[in-house]
Amino acid sequence: MTPEAKAMLAATPGGILLREFLEPMGISQAEFARRTGIPASRITEIIKGRRAISAETAIALGIFFNMEAQFWMNLQSHYDLRRAQLEKEAELRKRIDPLPVAAVAEDQSSYNSGKRKGST
Repeated sequence: MTPEAKAMLAATPGGILLREFLEPMGISQAEFARRTGIPASRITEIIKGRRAISAETAIALGIFFNMEAQFWMNLQSHYDLRRAQLEKEAELRKRIDPLPVAAVAEDQSSYNSGKRKGST
């Protein structure tokens, strides 16, 4: 894995929560847990990158920081996709037989039946 890839994976949603929100605001993890009702163990796991931000946690974060919960869901889904691309995309490309680019604009009925245009 390249240093750039390692750096991308190091930027977890939990790390962003810690470095961009809690630390600059002078809020400890314990205070954050107390004020949100999120168990301290869950916060620790999220910050250490061992647990994903769930929809419920995203709502709590959104309420606490007066922002949209979707921000936290987007951080998590973007991280998950980046990680999958780095770890699995090459393997998936080896085993998947993709549709030709032109198939997107063509009549799709031949693909629905399992046959491609021009095949017998």
